[in-house]
Amino acid sequence: MTNALIVGGTGQIGHRVATRLCSEGWDVTVASRRPMVHAGPWAHITVDITQTGALVAAIDTYYDIILSCIAYDEVDAQELIKVQSNVGRIIVISSVSVYCDHKGRTLDEARECGFPDFPDGFCETCKTVAPGPQTYSTRKIAMEQALLKNATVPVSILRPSAIHGPFSKHATEWWFVKRLLDGRKRIPLAFDGRSQMSTTSVDAIAEAVIQAAGGKLPNVVNVTDADSPNVYDIGRIIMAKMQLEADLVVLQDDQYPAQYGSTPWSVPKPYVCRAIVTHDLTYSETVGSSIDWLTYSVSPDNWKSKLPHLASYPYEHFDYKNDDQALLLLKSQHR
Repeated sequence: MTNALIVGGTGQIGHRVATRLCSEGWDVTVASRRPMVHAGPWAHITVDITQTGALVAAIDTYYDIILSCIAYDEVDAQELIKVQSNVGRIIVISSVSVYCDHKGRTLDEARECGFPDFPDGFCETCKTVAPGPQTYSTRKIAMEQALLKNATVPVSILRPSAIHGPFSKHATEWWFVKRLLDGRKRIPLAFDGRSQMSTTSVDAIAEAVIQAAGGKLPNVVNVTDADSPNVYDIGRIIMAKMQLEADLVVLQDDQYPAQYGSTPWSVPKPYVCRAIVTHDLTYSETVGSSIDWLTYSVSPDNWKSKLPHLASYPYEHFDYKNDDQALLLLKSQHR
């Protein structure tokens, strides 16, 4: 029987990949600092991955693959390399944010340096940031390069975009879900509602892990849904899933970040990923499980504790006074 170790596997990616692997007959072990919240047909070991040498001490058997959902920088890469004698393949989750445009602009620094311009989308051969400790993306690329350079076993780098799935601590869909639950009947959207950012379901990531485990993918691949809906379409999809209605009011903007109607997907230029391999299913076909989980497990009262990464954004997601001001300004302009 093939077996897998999922490092940092208690979140949305780890849960979905573990479920998929188990369904296909894999023997799965999840390693994390905290116990699994949801039981399943997998084993669990408690390991503080942030401690040097902890992963080495925890592994006492051979794994066909080790998937790290949390590998973040070069230090994390070195910890994975330390256990490669007991591993057939190392797979890590990176991010499409590592790409930069022809002027060196990145998603990380868009607020300070301007939004990156990818008129034809970006693919695996596009330029990436330089490795270093400065930003999330420079740390991610440092992790990638350390593995690709120093690992003696096969390495697979998966770069998703705007991940969605149940058990997320960063569920961006909550931006719409909470407004609908709070009874907001008119929702303003920046950039004419046309902002387009590629999305990636945890189902797409699980499929990529399966393909990578079988050696069917290049070393580095972007992972996306079959389509890239714009913000207006995302709102309509979520409303259809919840069977709730609101008017989506589009706003014209000429600055980034937008002052009004700014969603987690609101960007002034398309941020669209052209992947070598895309999932067969669209955003609409896969996001339903996220919406079901949010409406069942998260409420307007507890969302900050349930979605701590989303809550840590440096601005308020649910400033309804700001929404109302945008709608008043729009009304006055049309008089």
